[in-house]
Amino acid sequence: MTTTTIENELVDIERQYWQAIKDKDVNTAMELTDDQCVVAGATGVASINREAFAGMLNSSAWTLNDFEFVGDVQVRALTDDVAIVAYKAREQLTVEGKPLTLEAADASTWVRRDGRWVCALHTEAVAGDPFGRDRQAVSEGSRG
Repeated sequence: MTTTTIENELVDIERQYWQAIKDKDVNTAMELTDDQCVVAGATGVASINREAFAGMLNSSAWTLNDFEFVGDVQVRALTDDVAIVAYKAREQLTVEGKPLTLEAADASTWVRRDGRWVCALHTEAVAGDPFGRDRQAVSEGSRG
């Protein structure tokens, strides 16, 4: 399989993954998730099994209303069976009943198991100052 074919396939699968989350399509999301998927983001790092991930998708605390990849998507095939997909995303969400739009940098590591790709790692960093100064000013101002 050529690198271009793998790149196109993985970008398509990454979009399918997001669409499954948006649609709360637990079955598709489970097919695309490795058991014990590592997730890293603003709240920390966790290793999540499929059942826990399904619970997250069914949560009423948040809903992904829409998403788009912003700019270039980068794909790096490390082997024929391991690849990284990285991109910027714009997300429109409802969190605790309130609308929220955010931009983030996301990356997923995909592993081919038994002939199909599954996400083994996903990271998300909310866009902003790389040193967190845009969030620091809020917390300093609230110390009063």
